[in-house]
Amino acid sequence: MGRGDGSGRIVSADGADDTGAGILHVDMDAFYASVEVLDDPSLTGKPIIVGSPEGRGVVSSASYEARRFGVRSAMPVWQALRLCPTAVVVMPHFDRYTELSRQVMEIFRDFTPLVEPLSIDEAFLDVRGARRLWGSPTEIARMLRARVLEETGLTCSVGAAATKHVAKMASTISKPDGLLVVPEAETLAFLAARPVRALWGVGPKAAEALESRGIRTVADVLASPRHILDRALGPAMGERVWQLSHGLDAREVQTEHVEKSIGHEETFSVDIADTRVLHVELRRLADRVGVRLRRHGVESATVAIKVRFSDFTTLSRSRTLAEPTAVGQRIGEAAIELFDGIPRPLPVRLIGVRAEKLRAAAGPLGLWDDDEEWRAVEDALDGAAERFGRGAVTRAALLGPRRDGGSLPSHPLPSGE
Repeated sequence: MGRGDGSGRIVSADGADDTGAGILHVDMDAFYASVEVLDDPSLTGKPIIVGSPEGRGVVSSASYEARRFGVRSAMPVWQALRLCPTAVVVMPHFDRYTELSRQVMEIFRDFTPLVEPLSIDEAFLDVRGARRLWGSPTEIARMLRARVLEETGLTCSVGAAATKHVAKMASTISKPDGLLVVPEAETLAFLAARPVRALWGVGPKAAEALESRGIRTVADVLASPRHILDRALGPAMGERVWQLSHGLDAREVQTEHVEKSIGHEETFSVDIADTRVLHVELRRLADRVGVRLRRHGVESATVAIKVRFSDFTTLSRSRTLAEPTAVGQRIGEAAIELFDGIPRPLPVRLIGVRAEKLRAAAGPLGLWDDDEEWRAVEDALDGAAERFGRGAVTRAALLGPRRDGGSLPSHPLPSGE
């Protein structure tokens, strides 16, 4: 979810110049919260927090009414309720979000085959080749927004520009339910007025490093010698910020998205010290990672884990496998080995498993396959899940020992996060 609360919204007037603005960034408005309002109209106009109200639930999304109180994604729900005591907390319904996401992406592909989904609720579209069929970028954006609203009942915001970076910035500024067009000739003027924190990829630490040197806006970046940027951010990041500030972004819309990593993590409602329970949770998360790997037709060369203790200290460990795999059993074994190598002075608050360095699945290449039996078991589990639903059939090892007090629902992590 974006950080904007809708204040300072800027949109283009009818008939705005869109010369050279052939890249669209389409972003659904407060997607999870908007879907909940769509399915329960009594929530209309109310501050909504999507997340678990129990224990250590975190905010998955929030309506603009809640964001104006300072509620943000990944914030603990209890903290969000302190900021906005009148908010309505709604449990997330991820299957419903996925269903609507697929519908929205199909609408995008009706306008152009050049669609690059970034996440469940946003995508880039290259409409430069669609002008003869649909008209100018502005006309395409308006038709697209109207179709999304008509067919799903949801609103989206669109930025149109000459590059992906500027289009994404424009869609953020136009939220909610807006359209902002930046013609190619006005790219530098548009960028110069923006804060450095608005640049794609400039996180809080990088922004603080720049701001400590008096570089607060993109105009300040443009006026700064390169060696100042390199000293503040390092040569690679300094070069990237310099290029983006000058409107240089050669990235094309990629229709074939390759996952950088696939992971799941879980926050426990009660801190857990029992190693046996934590082993079970690692195997459970590894199995979910394996399922997603197989669905994407990829294998993992590296397994990584994340462990957060009760004092919020967080450690990560990773190891490269002898052979890439999509078998949850093998991923779980590697995760447990990594976990057992970490000193644990305190109970565990959060645990996660991630598959990294993904490649297209090649299958067993040797004369024998050490994972053959487990692969057959997991193929059978995949088939049972498809037929009867996830959890209908599971490993006996995952049935115990029980967690101390349970845990919050585990959520898939977006690629590369």
